[in-house]
Amino acid sequence: MRPLTIFYVIVFYVIAQLFWWATLLIAYNPVRKWMVVGEGVVFLSLMTLGAIMLHKAFNRERRMNVQKKNFLLSVTHELKSPLASIKLYLQTIMKRDLDKETQRGFIRKSLLDIERLDDMVENMLLASKIENNSYSFPKENFNFSELVDRVVGRLQIHVCSKEALVTNIEPDVFVEGDKFSLSAVVSNLIENAVKYSAECDPIFVGVSKLPNGKVSFKVADLGIGISDEEKPKIFNRFYRVGSEETRKTKGTGLGLFIVKQVLDNHQAQIKVKDNTPRGTVFEVLLD
Repeated sequence: MRPLTIFYVIVFYVIAQLFWWATLLIAYNPVRKWMVVGEGVVFLSLMTLGAIMLHKAFNRERRMNVQKKNFLLSVTHELKSPLASIKLYLQTIMKRDLDKETQRGFIRKSLLDIERLDDMVENMLLASKIENNSYSFPKENFNFSELVDRVVGRLQIHVCSKEALVTNIEPDVFVEGDKFSLSAVVSNLIENAVKYSAECDPIFVGVSKLPNGKVSFKVADLGIGISDEEKPKIFNRFYRVGSEETRKTKGTGLGLFIVKQVLDNHQAQIKVKDNTPRGTVFEVLLD
């Protein structure tokens, strides 16, 4: 707040000086009264406009700094949690005489945590490359149905002990695009749905070819939903839905930012709608 206070003091001082000198000029030469008033109004209008723009810039920078701080805290937590879990599993295997099945279970859980870390690192690297315009998005024609099916299969084991990801994937739907970044889109949308849903609530994933030739990819959940006010903000970098319940969820605020950037590069659309009876539907339309 200190820079803003100094800024407001300077603005107040300049405006006070303007009125003071205008008063002196009018008193010295009353004939030029309207010229002084006119120029004063123009100067005051420009000064006010500049002050408003600078005020918005200060607030925007302050919000970005808060978001960056929250991002660093989130990343630290996201890194420490799986690392601590992996360390505990490995230490248990080392110190105790466990049967092979138990060892395999611990190793399997450790690998899941490593996959989670790998996904997070890939997200951060992709977001960095997109921001720096250093990612080329190499396009190819590939089977999008197989890609979604493979991602669903990988994430299914993270979600719940039962089949929580319910799919309706039309076979052999092909798209022209960057396989790696579109895979990140699919992963992030599904993981986002899981994150904001109750444990073991079904997540519906669908792929279909529309009559107009476009490819539809849908992810629908029965979670907490997104308010109309926040829908335009969710694709901003570091932004996370602001309810208290949402803040308890894990995440870095990069997932939906990556989704939007990748889809913009593919000239694709993404729609965010309310689900019935509750939750959110994300629909991606690819050419």
